[in-house]
Amino acid sequence: MKKQIRAMMIGAHPDDCDFRCGGLALKYARAGHKVKFLAMCDGSGGHHILEPTEIAARRKQETQNVAKVAGIEYDVWDVTDCELMADLETRKRLVREIRKFQPDIIFCSRPNDYHADHRNASMLVQDASYLLVVPHFCPDVPAMKETPVILYFYDHFKMPPFDAEVVIATDDVIEDKFRMLACHESQMFEWLPYTKGTLEQVPEGYEARLDWLHEPRIPRDGRALEESMLTKNLIGSECEYREAVPAVKYRKKLIERYGEERGMKINFAEAFASCEYGAPLTTEVEKELLPF
Repeated sequence: MKKQIRAMMIGAHPDDCDFRCGGLALKYARAGHKVKFLAMCDGSGGHHILEPTEIAARRKQETQNVAKVAGIEYDVWDVTDCELMADLETRKRLVREIRKFQPDIIFCSRPNDYHADHRNASMLVQDASYLLVVPHFCPDVPAMKETPVILYFYDHFKMPPFDAEVVIATDDVIEDKFRMLACHESQMFEWLPYTKGTLEQVPEGYEARLDWLHEPRIPRDGRALEESMLTKNLIGSECEYREAVPAVKYRKKLIERYGEERGMKINFAEAFASCEYGAPLTTEVEKELLPF
């Protein structure tokens, strides 16, 4: 390993990073790199039965279970769900947090999103980007020498549409990504099924639930999945078809990265786009910081 990469994934809620870049986080960690997930909100809004303090404590513990599975660091702030603000004090808090970790690369959501917490989390990262290197801003934590590369998580929003620049195959880590998601028991097997009216379908027992999380499974016949199959099978809060969306949408990118023979056989992938407020993602920088 030429250099230990320090990758920081920043989301609004516990599980945001797991969904969007859990596979990449596993790849970094398994290659000996340092990964930190940060959830800016405490998850206290995501339950139909438990009180906010109860669910916040439970979701915090679930993130620590993820950290053990993935071999990463996972921090959760004490901000109440649906109340994250892109204000000055939160900006200062984030600048300090990023400086302490000293990431080479940061991942976050785009600022166009259905959820105000997601939008504000993205705005906070953007607002912090330049200030990371300004010594007189938050002088109690030493400024960084260079602005990190910043990449956006994949999303399906269309104003403007997502423009993938980097697409990483995750077939080799997909099983452990589902295990990461399964650690978020209150979210994956209680709250999300409740919101979708499928709570009665959730089975009992870890293995049965993990299997249920995969369903429907994509065929493993060596053929590239077609887009028509996605629309037929995108059901539930999570399933293999959802994990296959970037591979199907950005097949050409996968072929460019891995060659046609391998690229055509990839089932699962995660996609990312550059944030222009971070350091430029040149070809050389991409090879160094995304060596997968």
